[in-house]
Order: sequence, then C-alpha cells, then structure tokens
Amino acid sequence: MREAKLKQIIFVMVSLAVGGLFGDAFIHLLPEFFEKFQNKLEGSLYILAGIFAFFVLEKFLLWRHQHVVETDRPIHLVGYMNLVADGVHNFIDGVIIGASYEQSLHVGIATTMAVVFHEIPHELGNFFVLLYAGFTKRRALIFNFLSALFAVLGTIVSLLLGSAVAGFSRAMLPLAAGGFIYIAGSDLVPELNKESNLVKSVIQLVAIGTGVGLMLLLTMLD
Repeated sequence: MREAKLKQIIFVMVSLAVGGLFGDAFIHLLPEFFEKFQNKLEGSLYILAGIFAFFVLEKFLLWRHQHVVETDRPIHLVGYMNLVADGVHNFIDGVIIGASYEQSLHVGIATTMAVVFHEIPHELGNFFVLLYAGFTKRRALIFNFLSALFAVLGTIVSLLLGSAVAGFSRAMLPLAAGGFIYIAGSDLVPELNKESNLVKSVIQLVAIGTGVGLMLLLTMLD
C-alpha cells in the first residue's frame, strides 16, 4: 500500500519537476545569462552546446550501461543526467554566493538566503526524479546531498579565485540551462506522455504549471 501511494506521489511530483526544470531554465538561468552576455547569437550557440553536451552524455551513459553487468533494479539514465545538471547548477549558485560575500557580509547573507529558498522546490523535484529513475529513498537523499555539496565547492572556488572565476561561471549558465531543457524535454515529458487517462493528464498539466509558477514566484520575490 505504501509503495502504491509512493508511485502516485511520484507521478505528480515528476510532472512538477518538469515545470520546475523548464521554469528554472527559462525564467532564471537564461535571463541571467543573456543579461550578462551581450552577443545574443553567440549566447544562443552556448545554450545549444549545453543541450548537445547532455545528448552526448546520455549516449555515453547508454553505451556504458550496455557494457556493464545488469542489476536487479536498473537505474533509469535520467537519474544520472539530472545529477550532473543539478551539480553544475549548484556549483554556479555557490559561485554567486561567494561573489556576494566579497561585496559585503550583508549582501552575502541576503544572497545565501535567496539561493536556499530558491533551491528548496528545485531540490524536492530532483529527489522525486531520482525516485522515479529507480533510486531507493536512501540513495536519492544521499546523491541529492552530494549534488548540493557542489554549491559549497562553488563558494570556496569563488572566494579563492575571486573575479577570475566570473567568466567561467557565466559560461556554465547555458550548460546548466541546456541540461535542464534536455532532461525535461527529452527524458521526462515522453514518460508523462505514456499516460493517456484524461483526468491524470489534467493533473500532470496542473502540476507542470505549478512547477513553472513556483519558479516565477521565486523570481517575483527576489
């Protein structure tokens, strides 16, 4: 009974994660990137490069998956893809936090709080994507925590290298955005489309809209 209930929750939360991933890419990461990057054409090419990078990553994971011993409970590749994209995103957040502390303690604390509140719904969505991908609840929590540690790494790198890392951080934004777009559009949406029941499809649509709405709300509160 508990397993069936968990599957129902995952069904809704994966839809919410789709909205969150699309919303984070198009509402947060890409506007921030284009605000800092004046050459729009070159910026668009960076985003396409991010999408293609995750396409190549998935191909590599598929190849590796076919050349290792199968387990009793195989992990859907979207889980690993999501961890990579989220790790990149968290590293960027850490760089931003580190840079804000270089300005002043007050700005640093405010930025840290903003990033934390921004990441709560995002990380919750990531957790359910990992569950959907076949991770156990324990492993999903551990890997999600390890992914979050990249924010700490980004903060340390930013504080040590200062402005020298700013260009690197800017270049990573479209990579993370491209990863989120690829994962949501290529891996998660096709899975949602396997559901043909009208009521459940409406629930999916509402959950996707809610995920986008949460990202928009966070932007309005910034």
